[in-house]
Amino acid sequence: MTTTFLAAANDIADQFGLELPKLIAQVLIFLVVFYVLKTKAFGPILAMLEQRRARIADGESKLDKIARDLAEAEKNAQAIVDKANDDANRLVKEAGDSAKSLAEKRQQEAIQEAGQILAKAREAAKLEHEQLMAQLKSEFGRMVSDATSRVTGKVLNTDDQARINQETSAQVSL
Repeated sequence: MTTTFLAAANDIADQFGLELPKLIAQVLIFLVVFYVLKTKAFGPILAMLEQRRARIADGESKLDKIARDLAEAEKNAQAIVDKANDDANRLVKEAGDSAKSLAEKRQQEAIQEAGQILAKAREAAKLEHEQLMAQLKSEFGRMVSDATSRVTGKVLNTDDQARINQETSAQVSL
């Protein structure tokens, strides 16, 4: 059976054009080329691909870290902006309160100043009234003296005129 098998194998090998020494040489060449490619070409290529994969994974982890840092920075910036807005609102409120206080103070000062002006005006009016009354009394006394001198037909001296002026002034004051 082995002989028939070998004969059949020989027939098939002849039919396909196979020669055993060439087949062995081709298998050896294939093994050598496979070894050389594996160690010199595929090994470095696979190592380079592995490095690239590691760099990509590292880059993705750094990208995730940067995204987290960016989110944290935005959160901090928003907190700072919120605090600044709160401070600004507080300062605006304080300025408004201060302005109200100052306006009220100015209003009180204006009221006091107006009161003083009114008091001075009243005082001035009172003085003017007193001066007018004094002039009126004097004029009235002179008129009474003139009337008396005309009625009596006598020329009054300065003592008589002074006495009549005093009596008239006393009666007008009442």
